[in-house]
Amino acid sequence: MSDASQGLRLYNTLTRTKENFVPIDALNVRMYVCGPTVYDFAHIGNARPVIVFDVLFRLLRHLYGQAHVTYVRNITDVDDKINARALRDFGGEISAGKLSLNEAIRRVTEKTADQFHRDVATLGCLEPTVEPRATEFVEPRADGKADMITLIQSLIQRGHAYVAGGDVLFDTASMPDYGQLSKRNLDEQQAGARVAVDAHKKNPGDFVLWKLSSPEEPGWQSPWGRGRPGWHIECSAMSAAYLGEVFDIHGGGLDLIFPHHENEIAQSRCAHGTSVMANVWMHNGFLQVEGQKMSKSLGNFYSIHELLETETFGGRNWPGEVLRLAMLMTHYREPIDFSVRKLEEAENTLRKWKRAADLAPAAGRLPVEVINALSDDLATYAAFQVLTQVAGEAAEGNEAAAALKASLLFLGFDVASAKVDQDKIAKAIANRLALIAAKNWAEADRIRDELLAQGVQLKDGKDPATGERITTWEVKR
Repeated sequence: MSDASQGLRLYNTLTRTKENFVPIDALNVRMYVCGPTVYDFAHIGNARPVIVFDVLFRLLRHLYGQAHVTYVRNITDVDDKINARALRDFGGEISAGKLSLNEAIRRVTEKTADQFHRDVATLGCLEPTVEPRATEFVEPRADGKADMITLIQSLIQRGHAYVAGGDVLFDTASMPDYGQLSKRNLDEQQAGARVAVDAHKKNPGDFVLWKLSSPEEPGWQSPWGRGRPGWHIECSAMSAAYLGEVFDIHGGGLDLIFPHHENEIAQSRCAHGTSVMANVWMHNGFLQVEGQKMSKSLGNFYSIHELLETETFGGRNWPGEVLRLAMLMTHYREPIDFSVRKLEEAENTLRKWKRAADLAPAAGRLPVEVINALSDDLATYAAFQVLTQVAGEAAEGNEAAAALKASLLFLGFDVASAKVDQDKIAKAIANRLALIAAKNWAEADRIRDELLAQGVQLKDGKDPATGERITTWEVKR
C-alpha cells in the first residue's frame, strides 16, 4: 500500500468542472446540505444525499481534522402542509396563547423528525455538527444570528425585492447573472416557491420571499403583515447563521438545482453583497426503483423505515449497512437504480469484506489508496475496488485484514465480529431437519435461505454408516 496521498478534487455544479478543493479557512471547513422536510417519513431517495455527504463529512474530517469541519444539515419544518396540520391539531391552544406556532409545529413534526434520526443512524451516518430547524430562524433572534425576516428586509433595502399585494417577491431582474447554477435564461424561469404565487410579479421568474397568511392560516408577525416565509429563504438564513455569508461547500440532490439552490444563491448574494454564496456546489443524481421513477401511484415508493423494518421490498427487510453500501456502489453524480439485485450484491460484498476484516483483532492503518479514491470526487466505486483487493490479501492477524477493518470503520460500516454462532447454527439445522421430516418444505427452505443470507451455506447428504439424512455447513468466503 502506498504512502503517497493526493489533494481533494470535487465536481462543482456551478462551473461544471472538477476542481481542486481549497477551503476558505483550513481550520474551519464549512459545509451545508439541505435536509428533510419532516411532514412525513423520509423516503429512500432522501437517504442518498444523507449517505453521500456523510462520506464527504468523514473525508473532510480525515483531511482537515475533526475539530476543523462544520457540517450543517437543516430540518425543514416550515411548510404549508405542516403549518396546516399544526393549526388543525393545536389551533385552539394557539389561539388561546397556550402554545406558540413554533411549539405546535414541534409537536406535529416530533415523530417524523425522531424517525428520521433513527433511520439515518441505522444507515451508518454521523450526526451533523449542527441541525437547525427552520422554525427557529423565521424571526429575529436574541443571539443575533441570521434570520429570514432580517434577510428579506435587507433584500428590500438593497433593491432586490419588492412588496406586491402584501407578499414580498425577489426581483430576478435586479441580479444580472441570475441563473448561473442551472444555466437557465431569465425568461425561462418559473416561480419557485412552495407557497402559491398569486401576487403581481414584475417578472415571470420572481419568487416568493414572504407570503401573507389569511386569518384562518398559521403565520408569524413581520413588517409586511402576518405570514410565512417562502421555501428558499429558509436555507439562506440557516446557512448564514452557522457558516457565514460565504462558505465552502453546499450540497443536495440534483432536483434542488432549480429552483431551490438557484434562488438560495440569489437571495444570499444579493442580501450580503457577495459574489458567491458557496464556492463549491455538489449534487447527487436521481434514484429510480427497479428501473422506474419512484412514485406512490406505481406502488414503488418506500420510506427508509419500511426498508429497514418491514418486508415490503424483495420480501424482506434490509440491514442499514446494506442500504448504505448499495447507495455508494454507484458514483454519487450518476443516476442509481435501486433494486433487490443491487441490495443482494451489496449484502454479499459486505459479508465477504467483514469476514476478511474479522481476521484482524483491531483496526490498522487506513490505506492511502482508499483516501485517494475518495479524494477524486468521492469515487466510492474505486475505493471499493481497493477494499476487494485488500480483502483478498487478508489473513489471520495480517496488515491487510487490519487495513480492511480500518477502511470499513472509516466508511461507516459496523466492524463488530463477523464470526458465526455455532450453537445457533446447530439449533437452526436441527429445526430444519425436523421440518423436513414433517414435510414442511416451505419453512425448511426459509431457514436454509435465512442462514445463507448470513453467509452460512448448508449441504445436505447421507451418513455413510446409517444412511440417515445429515446436514453440514460452511461459511462462504
